[in-house]
Amino acid sequence: MNEKIEIYKHIYKDSNMAVSSLKTLKKELKNRDNKLKDYIDDLIDQFIYFESNSKKVLKDNKVSLDEEGMIAKTMANIGIKKEVMDDNSDSHIAEVIIQGIVMGSINMERKIDDYRDKLDKEDLDFANNYFKYEQETIERLKEYL
Repeated sequence: MNEKIEIYKHIYKDSNMAVSSLKTLKKELKNRDNKLKDYIDDLIDQFIYFESNSKKVLKDNKVSLDEEGMIAKTMANIGIKKEVMDDNSDSHIAEVIIQGIVMGSINMERKIDDYRDKLDKEDLDFANNYFKYEQETIERLKEYL
């Protein structure tokens, strides 16, 4: 598979799952008094940005979009609901979000390292910006721990 397509597919799948999970989290926190709620809105907006831009590149290259399956999203949503019921403190919610981001971030870093010399500047910059955003998000969420 083309390295460019593989990078964009990863960003699309990862950001698509993030948007879905964060929207579920937002619903679960709706009637709760969490300081993190406004930041979750910012996260959703930023992940939508990466999702839509990667989706455009994939469609422009006539690549079918493989979203995470309904089963994976359903399982993630059940997990989020359970986590909020068990402990809805900002500290715990931040930890849950960090865990989700770290999983995708490790794979993103590996792909960037593997494909650094095979991508054009624009594609590498987009991938690096996504990875950098993930890292900045993790650092910002640590403030809530």
